[in-house]
This record gives sequence, structure tokens and C-alpha cells, in this order.
Amino acid sequence: MAFISYADGEPLDPKLAAVYESARQMTGGVVPNALRVHSHRPAALAAHMGLYKTLMFERSALSRAQREMIAVVVSQINRCHY
Repeated sequence: MAFISYADGEPLDPKLAAVYESARQMTGGVVPNALRVHSHRPAALAAHMGLYKTLMFERSALSRAQREMIAVVVSQINRCHY
């Protein structure tokens, strides 16, 4: 459960619904709370997802496993269970 309120349930704003659908496709069917906290600003959520896709999936000198490990370490340092 996120501590920041987020839009959930139906009906969603059409722009938010489109971004949520994109998130579901990216994550295998769910919209994680870490993304939902951006729901009051669909444009910010879309930008967040774009940055994530760029950092984690585009060509890089780091392997995908290395990028995931960096994310895990940073989350641990920040005491964030996401």
C-alpha cells in the first residue's frame, strides 16, 4: 500500500486509463503502487515509465542483470521495498 493517494478503480480519466494499460503491458498485467502514486498527473506517470524503459531496456554498457542489481541496492539504501 502506498502512503500517497492514487487514482484507482473505474472510471479512470481516459488519459490515465491509457497510461495504466501501457503499464500493465510492461509489467505483466498489474500497475505497481510505485507507478500509481503518479496517477494524479498522467503526463508525469508516462514520463516516469519512459525513463524506466530507457534505463532498463535500451542498449547499455551494463547488462540487464547489473541494472536490476543497482536498482535493488538503491532501493535497499532508500529503505524502499519496491
